[in-house]
Amino acid sequence: MQRLAECFAERRRQGGKVLVGFLSAGDPDLAQSEQDIRTALDAGVDILELGVPFSDPTADGPAIQEAGQRALAAGVSVTDIIAMAGRLRADYPKQPMILFGYANPFFSKGYEATAREARAAGLDGMLVVDLPHEEAGEFEPVLRNAGLAMIPLIAPTTPLDRASRILRDAQGFVYIISVTGVTGMRADLPDSFRDRIGALRRLTDLPMVIGFGVTNGEQARRVAADADGIVVGSALVRAAREQRLADMVRELRESLD
Repeated sequence: MQRLAECFAERRRQGGKVLVGFLSAGDPDLAQSEQDIRTALDAGVDILELGVPFSDPTADGPAIQEAGQRALAAGVSVTDIIAMAGRLRADYPKQPMILFGYANPFFSKGYEATAREARAAGLDGMLVVDLPHEEAGEFEPVLRNAGLAMIPLIAPTTPLDRASRILRDAQGFVYIISVTGVTGMRADLPDSFRDRIGALRRLTDLPMVIGFGVTNGEQARRVAADADGIVVGSALVRAAREQRLADMVRELRESLD
């Protein structure tokens, strides 16, 4: 978790914002996926979200759904993805990396085994999209004991009293969902999250990042103005398919610097 804190602190010292980049691990296969991830890290992604494919990704739009289906068709498993993280850690010792996925694959592998192997591979935390705070009592202590952060998600519809409970013992950073609905590129994003950030900052000192819908550098600059960083997923997944990933990351990086 120290890498996460240092990443945000360093960007603040530089006067920039953190770029969290999501890519679906194993899309279209492990080898190409790892090459794409290395391209993204070299081009300027600060924090890597390694997307774990799942057959019923209820929070994801078409680009990430399709990427997950390709990865599943290639036979990619949680074990394969954690092994990839270990290879990446050897070459990117300072880069924070988290697993991003749904509860079922981690439950199927076993929470203890997942946390143990993730820690050994050098991962910094996990974000489990469909595991509500009230139902995380079995997994969260396992992650804490392994020294891994369980990144909290705050939706636009989350009441502040519930957000307070979620953030009371949160670690890493806060992932603020900018819009209701699924992930995906959007032509425009509402400004309502600005007031939301102000209210949440009164509840925690953790850094705040905005995700869901950021599509280009201009949007990234506007969205990041009140936050500590942004998350970009669908736009990077599509850029990787179109072999323009490095250019996409550099555009985002320049907008945040």
